[in-house]
Parts: sequence; C-alpha cells; structure tokens
Amino acid sequence: MKSFMDWLAEKFAPKMNEIFSRPWPAAISSAMQRIIPFILVGSLIFLYNVLRSFVSVLPDLSALIDYSFGLIAIIVAFTMANQVMEELKHREYGNSAGLTAISVLFMATVPFVENDSLANFLGLVGPSGIAIGMIVGIFVGAVFHNWAKLKFLKDSGLPDFFKGWINVVIPIVISLGISMILVYVFNINITQAILSIFVPLESIAQTLPGFILLCFIPAFFYTMGISSWLFSAITSPIYLSAIQRNIDAVAQGLSPTEIVTNETIFTLAFITMGGMGATLGLNLLMMRSKSRRLKTLGKIFIVPSIFNINEPIMFGAPVVFNPLLMLPVWINAVIGPIYVWILMSIGLLNIPSELVWVGQIPGPFSSVMVTEDLRALLWWAILLVIYLVIWYPFFKVYEKEVLIEEAEENLDS
Repeated sequence: MKSFMDWLAEKFAPKMNEIFSRPWPAAISSAMQRIIPFILVGSLIFLYNVLRSFVSVLPDLSALIDYSFGLIAIIVAFTMANQVMEELKHREYGNSAGLTAISVLFMATVPFVENDSLANFLGLVGPSGIAIGMIVGIFVGAVFHNWAKLKFLKDSGLPDFFKGWINVVIPIVISLGISMILVYVFNINITQAILSIFVPLESIAQTLPGFILLCFIPAFFYTMGISSWLFSAITSPIYLSAIQRNIDAVAQGLSPTEIVTNETIFTLAFITMGGMGATLGLNLLMMRSKSRRLKTLGKIFIVPSIFNINEPIMFGAPVVFNPLLMLPVWINAVIGPIYVWILMSIGLLNIPSELVWVGQIPGPFSSVMVTEDLRALLWWAILLVIYLVIWYPFFKVYEKEVLIEEAEENLDS
C-alpha cells in the first residue's frame, strides 16, 4: 500500500496535475467549479422532494430546479466559453464569447424541439444537455481564441471602441455561421449524434461486459462534469424493458433473470452507493480528514450522500477534473457491477422484480426494499468496506496536497 501511495504522490499526481494545469483542461475544470451553486440548488430541492413525498402538505418547489439546475446546459455553455477566454488570456472577450455560446446552444437545440414544447426545450438544455453545453462552449472559445491571436486591426489608427466591436462581431459571425451550416444545411442534431455513439450498448446490455460499460461510461463522463442523465435516452428503454421481463416472469411463477435494470444500478444503492462512482466512501473519509477544509466539506456533503445525491461532492470536493479522485470513481464503476453480477447470478442476492424508479432512498434500506432480501444488508456493508479500501490511498495523497495548501495559506495570512 505504501509503495502504491508513493507512486500516486510522486509520479501519478504530478503528471496529472501538469496535464490539468494546461490552459484548456484548466478552463474546463474552472468552468465546472463555477456552476456548483446551481448544482447545489438542484441537490437541495431533490432532498426536499424526498421529504415532500412523505409530507404531502409541503409546497411544490420544482420551479427552483427547473430554472437553475434545469437550465444547467445554458449556464455551462456561457461559463465554458468565458473561462476559456480567461485561461487563454483573452479576458476582453470573456462575456462576448459566453453570450455567443448561449446563442450557438440555442441554435443547436431549438430546431429539434418537438411540438415547440417548453418541457422538451428544458429537457435539451437541462442536465442531459451538459455535454452539448460543454462542446458548444469549447467550440466558441476556440473560435474566439484563434481570432484573438490574429490581433486584427491592432496597429490601425481606428478608435479603440470601433476595433473592439469589429473584433467581437467577426468571431460571433464565424461561430453562428458554422453552427447554422451544421444545423440548417446539414440538419445535424448534435444531441442525437452524441447519443448514437453509444447505441451498440443496447445489444450487449444483459451481459457482464455490457453491465460494466453501462456503469463505467456514465461514471467516466461524470468525472468530466457531464451528467449521467445525458445517457438516459439510451439506458432508460434498456432498463424498462428488462424490469418488465422480470415482472412478467414473476407473474408466471418464474424467477427473474434480467440483472441489468435501473433498480439494480440505482435503487439498490450498491453501484451508486452515495451516488454514481460510489462516493459515500470518499465522503466518510473526508469527515475524518486532518484537513479542516475537507472535514468541513465532508460534514456538509454527508446528507446528500446518504440519499445518493453526489453532485455536491463531485463538484465541491472536487472529484470532477481532479485526477487523484477521478481514478477511484472509474475503478468503483467496474468493481460495483462485477460484485452485483456475481451475487445475483449465483443466487446470493435476489434480482429486482418490481418497478422502483427511485435512486434517492438511502442504502441499505433501499437495498432490502428493492430485492426483498435481508442478505442485502450484509452485502451492502461488505461493499462499503471495499469502496473505502479503494478510496483510501487516493484520498490520503489528495489530503496531503490539501494540507500543504492550507499550511501555505496560513503562512501568507
């Protein structure tokens, strides 16, 4: 263990930090940090809705999600382009690039809104559209960056305000022009183009490799700041048809056989213990950290983690674009499905056979509820220990870095 931690601290972490400190990765990381308040609003309302499901007299606060977390792709597009300008030292273009990114995002999504429905539009610019917002923001940032490098009209005798207008108008026109060609000339639906890459997963979903990929791919992209909701258009039909086959089998007096369902991945709270990437273990380690900052954040994030809501810890610890904490998320996204597959395939844990499309019920209570199997308590506890062991070396190296930062801040103050 010590040699592994030494390798993490002396080889892996410095190399990854070097890569992530470069302007483009740094811009993406900075942008994802700046959207945390909007994610926290969504997380708080999700928690509130869990309470409201038991106390029906409480008012409906869904609008707070709809117009904060529900518009997150728009916020990401603006912030991404803005932060690219910041990191690449073109601060004078920051707001213009951000606003252009919003315009491009609308151009990429509005033509594909079905029935001109507000609900459909919000679906495209909500969490499932985060990847589109990121791509649009990076694209617009690249256009503005390359234009800024030309230093157009720098030595001309024109007034500064006029040169400023020209140097903003041209990259706006280029960004929107390219988008117009893609959307209106070639009729490219960017969201569907991204999702189509993952369509082959459906054919292998009910195999162990398919199970691992369905868990790993969203977790991998989640560590890049892209919500797993992006993949719901692909995964939801897979999970719904599988759970229906299990329901039908039980109705006929047979045993359920389809392991890969939404209930197994989310409601069971094994693979998503604390949220995607099994971050409950990280949260528990943070609560006992020697670092004041990590310990405080651990206490703040623990309630959402118990309810398997981990946006706060993913973006606040942060795990997103943090090379030391991204890797255990990926490892957990492989270990979790293998563990569950073995238990269910050899009969040590019941396969879910009821539709329970909820992921915010704390484990292991949800584990027993969805499997109707008391053995789930034991298997949940063992898996928690496994996750803690996986998280431990990575967390300790990260904690050491944070402690050094805190010591330097104390010296400066």
